[in-house]
Amino acid sequence: MTASPQKPPRPSRRALVVGGAGLLAAVAVAGAVYGLRGFARNPEDAACRQAADLARRLAPLAHGELAALVVADSPRKLPPLAFKDAAGKPKSLAEWQGRTVLLNLWATWCVPCRKEMPALDALQRQLGGPGFEVVAVNIDTRDPDKPKAWLAETGIKDLAYYADPSAKIFQDLKAVGKAFGMPTTLVVDPSGCEIAALAGPAEWASGDALTFMKTALGK
Repeated sequence: MTASPQKPPRPSRRALVVGGAGLLAAVAVAGAVYGLRGFARNPEDAACRQAADLARRLAPLAHGELAALVVADSPRKLPPLAFKDAAGKPKSLAEWQGRTVLLNLWATWCVPCRKEMPALDALQRQLGGPGFEVVAVNIDTRDPDKPKAWLAETGIKDLAYYADPSAKIFQDLKAVGKAFGMPTTLVVDPSGCEIAALAGPAEWASGDALTFMKTALGK
């Protein structure tokens, strides 16, 4: 004789209420998180719309000497970045609004940084002007005179001197996934949106780099 299948016990009213409340809470949290993310993302997307178009045109040019350069798929605004000029006056990257910037973080203890500085100096000499600047920020945290002395000894003359002895600028970029080591370089459009990023050195005075940067500048 075959046993008839037993019906599963019905959940209690309390279990249904508790389970339903938990589900509603999870949905509410997910909705809040999604809403906040969407709220934060939409203004950035709008602000960086032109940067996104430019990045698409630049992507095929990231080759050769710039093969390691990562062009942004979805350009985003960079966080507020602060440092100081040669006289110790506070500066912010926001002051370069309206200009394209090649932002470079370097230090005298970083051998690849020292190696690429002459090329960055040459890039500034060739393309620097009202619409573009190589903003090289030193992050030595000890002797503040050492970086200036090294630049003078090396013959770096076209780069303006900027520094952040606290190295907070590196930490700020690291917090948004834009700094993994030294040197760190970012190409920033006139609206303050990241177009491309590079972890490590590059030959910035090469033909590949000049073509890339001239295209970024609309030349």
